Amino acid sequence: MKFKHSLFTRRRFLNGLLAGWGAALGASFLSPLLKFAFPPSREPEEVILAKAEFGNLEVNEARIFPWGAKPGILKKNDDGSLTAFVAVCTHLDCNVAYKPDQRKFFCACHDGWYDEKGVNIAGPPPSPLRTLIITSDEDNIIIKRTDT
Repeated sequence: MKFKHSLFTRRRFLNGLLAGWGAALGASFLSPLLKFAFPPSREPEEVILAKAEFGNLEVNEARIFPWGAKPGILKKNDDGSLTAFVAVCTHLDCNVAYKPDQRKFFCACHDGWYDEKGVNIAGPPPSPLRTLIITSDEDNIIIKRTDT
């Protein structure tokens, strides 16, 4: 069956197809910008870690724990106290690792270094690692964010 008049012309079909492709391309560029401007997840108020898993750290040992969408790092100091940081470089948000043999934190993205207290000592990081507050009860280690 052949229609005498088409519902739309070839030109209108191709214009619609081109507009759809353009909208998809625009959305693919706009989506990351919106995620940057409005981050999808928030940082937690506190994280509770089991002492059975994290309480048996050796001196100068560090362990990674989840801090919302970012990693956190828990380190045992020489005096037996614990220190916690957000394990993300202050330069470009790359993950930071602890090097126990050098007693330093290292960011591999741009060769950034922090001392064992989280103070930036070399490379491009502009500020120290963010320190977290640690409290504990008999079964758990409670890590809270600082409101600064």
